[in-house]
Amino acid sequence: MRLLSGMRPTGKLHIGHLVGALNSWLSLQGECECLFMIADWHALTTASDTSKLPENIIEMAQDWRALGIDFTRSVVFVQSRVKEHAELYLLFGMLTPMPWLERDPTLKNMMEDMHLHSASHGLTGYPVLQAADIALYKAEAVPVGSDQAPHIELAREIVRVFNHRFSLVFPEPQAILSHTPRLPGTDGRKMSKGLDNTIFLDETPENIRRKVMQLVTDPAKIHATDPGNPDICSAQDYHKVFRAPDALQADSDCRAGRLGCVRHKGYLAEILSSYLAPFREKRAALRGLEAQTRELLLAGEARARSVAAQTMEEVRRAMNLRFP
Repeated sequence: MRLLSGMRPTGKLHIGHLVGALNSWLSLQGECECLFMIADWHALTTASDTSKLPENIIEMAQDWRALGIDFTRSVVFVQSRVKEHAELYLLFGMLTPMPWLERDPTLKNMMEDMHLHSASHGLTGYPVLQAADIALYKAEAVPVGSDQAPHIELAREIVRVFNHRFSLVFPEPQAILSHTPRLPGTDGRKMSKGLDNTIFLDETPENIRRKVMQLVTDPAKIHATDPGNPDICSAQDYHKVFRAPDALQADSDCRAGRLGCVRHKGYLAEILSSYLAPFREKRAALRGLEAQTRELLLAGEARARSVAAQTMEEVRRAMNLRFP
């Protein structure tokens, strides 16, 4: 099964990226034919300052390597280097009714988060470009979080329209939903660099402890011996996600007033620091190897271009876009 997924190079990766997408990628690259895309064009939909974009692309690729993404087994490439994405985006745009885009709940949430009164053409058309990304490689599966599921459904609709109107070129992609709960940020809101509530993958143990101590816990649990409600405690959410061996015991002890929040967070900081230690070591070993990473991306680009060019030949033929 061929699978495509991507990530926008908007800055350093945090643990929300890890549990929301990257751990899934690591498990799937042994089971599927995987394409992993650094989605720099998608980054433009929300970025006003692009000065750090080239640096962010290499840094993201370095992070992926440190985490274990295999650049020889999987096809890893930069979106804008394969121009067929733009061509298929344009053609899919001809098939997509505006009401389909205007009712997108993800667009509305993004506009609220960014305090926008109106969306640009690029931001509104984000799901169409995403559909083109997927269809260009005839990907059958796309691992996404629940917030992106409407986009995959829209991609299926666009593909369905194309196949019906022209020719059966594309498979209808299926969403592979992450079963990992969404990690809250240190302030209890959605984890986001823009909200300054993240724990980055390369944090030092000292920074991890400092940030973990900021996690929102049950406000009614004032004293260590007060019974708490772990269902509304971010520290317990982290315990579950990072599979602390005593997560169930911590739940029980919190409810019974046997576990104070400070001790709970201190233990969690140790777990997180230990969990991220292999990444920190591998990431440090990759310093100075940026040129090598760039060469790996160029090799992935060549492989991606080969598939994309073949798909676009089929598309142009199906749509009668040929010189007479």
